[in-house]
Amino acid sequence: MGNSSKLKIFNDPIYGFIGVPSSFFFELVDHPYFQRLRRISQMGLSYLVYPGAHHTRFHHALGCLHLMQKAIGILRFKGTEITAEEEEALMIAILLHDIGHGPFSHALEFSLVGQRTHESISLEFMEKLNEVYNGRLDLAIAIFKGEYHKSFLNQLVSSQLDMDRLDYLKRDSFYSGVAEGNINSERLISMLNVADGQLVVEEKGLYSVEKFLMARRFMYWQVYLHKTSLVAELLLKRILERARELLSAGVSLSGSAVLLRFLNSSQEAIDPTLFLDTYAELDDNDIIMSLKEWQHHSDFVLSKMSQMILHRKLPFIRFKDKPMKEEKWEEKKTKLSSQWSLDPSQIAYFIFTGEVSNQAYSLNTSQIRILTKTEEVKDLHELSRFFGSKELLVPQSQYYVAYPKKGV
Repeated sequence: MGNSSKLKIFNDPIYGFIGVPSSFFFELVDHPYFQRLRRISQMGLSYLVYPGAHHTRFHHALGCLHLMQKAIGILRFKGTEITAEEEEALMIAILLHDIGHGPFSHALEFSLVGQRTHESISLEFMEKLNEVYNGRLDLAIAIFKGEYHKSFLNQLVSSQLDMDRLDYLKRDSFYSGVAEGNINSERLISMLNVADGQLVVEEKGLYSVEKFLMARRFMYWQVYLHKTSLVAELLLKRILERARELLSAGVSLSGSAVLLRFLNSSQEAIDPTLFLDTYAELDDNDIIMSLKEWQHHSDFVLSKMSQMILHRKLPFIRFKDKPMKEEKWEEKKTKLSSQWSLDPSQIAYFIFTGEVSNQAYSLNTSQIRILTKTEEVKDLHELSRFFGSKELLVPQSQYYVAYPKKGV
């Protein structure tokens, strides 16, 4: 760990060589908490739709670190003061911003650890590492929490145009093969500046920002909310619900020991002082290993759903502009109930409905600010013609219905 002669570069398919700024950063990357991100899929179960989408949170975190280094260089070149301490803190904050993600990233958010968000768990990991490194992460944590007096530093980490979004759109576009999401992140970074203590984009970068927002909108409908990956993630959540239900009824389940601990009684059985170390043992492999065990379980619901994921025999899903009529819904349930001899509570695992929405830009959170040629700062929606239709501002909703295919 302390060997400073180690090669401190990573070869990334998006940006080429990514330099690790110092031996301290190499230690952070080398820590088991961070190495775990190699086993956390960046895009959940999207690989069931896009076969190349097998990249991990580890890739993404290093990409964000690279972009942050670029952004710091650009802002300093334009006269913004960023001290050496602030530079290190910014890079720590962006490197560790996603360290709290659970198995399959967003797919299982709230399915394993109650209402704890991955951001709050990331903060817990950062605070634990801060103890290990005797307070060296103090400033990074303050920036991450938005408590540092220089607002633009937090905006580089978390805003509607941050290093996180600039990396994941470009990276997810590359690995999924969906060209519509391919943004020019380096061009956007070169247009960044600071005015009145806030992060801004120079007016000549307006079209690049518009392209970025359109790319984000396309990626949500075409990739992140793609109906097949959506139904796979919804099914996976139901599998864990069923496993938890069986465990609470005293039914024996084999599978990953650490996953079973979280399912057995949520977090009550886990000593709070050991929560992070226990959580750090969880990754995608625990889920897949357990599904492979559960596909042979005597409980029809658990085994059938596990087989559906493993063999990609997913429920049929359809997007609609309006919710399905109740009588059609009941008809589907009755038909499946007689086909599989299941009671209504079991049928609910296989037939479900809901709503998803996509909003490219929000006026309710920190807005993207544009620095005009006359040195005025205006919000993006005041200058951009893209917002005339309101399509980027208003959440676009779709209802979905899902039920098993015939013969499955």
